[in-house]
Amino acid sequence: MSHSGAQGSIGSHSAIGMRNYKIYFYEFENFQGRRIDVFGECRNLCEKGLDRIGSIRVECGPWVGYEQQNMNGEMFILEKGEYPRWDTWSNSHRCDRFMSVRPMRMDPQDHKICLYECPNFEGRKMEVCDEDIPSLWSYGFQDRVASIQAWLLIKFLFSPTPYLCYRGYQYVFEMGPYKHWNDWGAHHPQIQSIRRVRDMQTHRRGCFEMTA
Repeated sequence: MSHSGAQGSIGSHSAIGMRNYKIYFYEFENFQGRRIDVFGECRNLCEKGLDRIGSIRVECGPWVGYEQQNMNGEMFILEKGEYPRWDTWSNSHRCDRFMSVRPMRMDPQDHKICLYECPNFEGRKMEVCDEDIPSLWSYGFQDRVASIQAWLLIKFLFSPTPYLCYRGYQYVFEMGPYKHWNDWGAHHPQIQSIRRVRDMQTHRRGCFEMTA
């Protein structure tokens, strides 16, 4: 099952905000074993000498990682911080593989995203500006999101496990239109929660809290 459909590929952006990115990958859990340092896009971490990723330390980010080579499969959002084992970066708790990674460009402008109930930006609409929403249900939007318009943002959404905030598959939304849920790699028009990726320069805490 592929979840790599986000349109805003890093190659389509300028180099603004793309300097000094740094991430460390370790062979074993708790930052043990061999280590490789990555400073930019890597489509196959095996070619760097690690067949398996046991833990990750993000020195400067954010990054988006993928379950498979060539930026395919389940996505993993990595902000500044430490990830001592696989379930600290995989919120779906079903995948312990990590094969490719790319940095995410952060824009300094305000962030805004519009969610639509139907494809092609039709039906009920919900606009979100610079806030996190643990549950769309609490806003009366239920969980059906079939198209999205994003402006000057990097956000990600989790698809759905009702009433469990920030759980499930992660999707990245960079600037651009997403006319259909397949455009962001989903197989169903369902979204449960939304959260803006944090830039280490404005949010020093780094990676998000894991909920019990």
